[in-house]
This record gives sequence, C-alpha cells and structure tokens, in this order.
Amino acid sequence: MDFIAPKLQAYVEAHSEDEPELLQQLTKETWQKVLQPRMLSGHYQGRLLSLISKLVRPTSILEIGTYTGYSALSLAEGLSEEGKLHTVDRNEELFDLQRKYFDLSGYGRQIHQYTGDAKQIIPKIKSEFDLVFIDADKSSYPLYFELIIDKLKPGGLILSDNVLWSGKVVEELSSKDKDTAALLQYNQLLKQDPRVETVLLPIRDGLSLTRKL
Repeated sequence: MDFIAPKLQAYVEAHSEDEPELLQQLTKETWQKVLQPRMLSGHYQGRLLSLISKLVRPTSILEIGTYTGYSALSLAEGLSEEGKLHTVDRNEELFDLQRKYFDLSGYGRQIHQYTGDAKQIIPKIKSEFDLVFIDADKSSYPLYFELIIDKLKPGGLILSDNVLWSGKVVEELSSKDKDTAALLQYNQLLKQDPRVETVLLPIRDGLSLTRKL
C-alpha cells in the first residue's frame, strides 16, 4: 500500500541520502536468493534508521528481526566506537548471509547475532539499550514491548516497523486476523503507556518512533 503517490515517493528518495554500495549489493542478493525480499527495510527507510542512530549515537542497540541484515547495517552506522548491536532472528538459514555482509561492512566485530525465539533470547542479553528496532512477528509486538521497556535506558528510543500493516489498522477487523489485532493493541499501548511518548510516522508500512521518559 502506497501512502503517498509513487511519483512523489520517487522524488523523496531522490532527495534523500544515497544508498551505500554495500547495501545495494545486499538488496540485489536478497532479491536473487531469499524469499519475501519485500521485507527489506530498503533505501529510504534504511537512510532514516541510519540518521536516527547517528543522532542517538548508541552504545547498545537491540534489533528484533534481522532478516538479511539490511536494517542492522543501517543502524550500525550510528554506533559509538565501542558500541554493540544485538540482532535476533529465528531463521537460521539466513545466518551466513547476514554474517557475510556484517563482516564486509566493517561493523562485524560490533554486531552479535542470535538465532531463535526472541522472547526467550531477549531476557538473557545482559545489556541496557539506547535504541531498539522491532521488525519481527507482528502478533508478538505487545509482548516485545514488555520485554524491552525495563531494559531501555531513559531517553532511549524504540522504532517499530509495519505498524500500519498495509492500512489494515483502519479497516474492519477479521476475527481470524491475529496480526492486525496485535498491532491495534500495540499502537494503543504506545499511545497510552505513561512510560513513553510516541509519534507514528506514515513511512512505508508505518514506523513508530517511541521515546522512554
């Protein structure tokens, strides 16, 4: 679903920061070899993630949902010199592809991969986070929030992807649609929870920017 006209979107992308060559290569390989390549953050959103990370200058990032590593590499651009990025994905088949590009990027030693259920892995990561990016199974978004909120530093940011879910959040809800129901719950949680403040941005499929108070 396009939230602005394709012609205007093309203009926006043309007047934003250029996509790094390594990420262009990763995009090409993802489209050639991996199922559901539309799951990539992509050029425009990737540059936004990079810029936000550079503004935060995090020492610790958590990413829930690695896919092929595009968003992790974008976020890693803002890491402090000794910063670390922890990224979790349940698809073990993508591990080697992720690692290939992490090591090519120069951020390899700072990026720590985890394979498995994020709900089990997150409590075991002994770190507080400056920045969290959520882009995994939508039905678990509310639970992910509860798992990370106490591990997020005051002033820390949560970026949540796909929160407009192709516009389904404003359509009649099917009783079988667990993902949309969870996102509706999650979006309301971000709006009402007194521990955070949130702005929902109509970028691509919806991106929430949440700050812990």
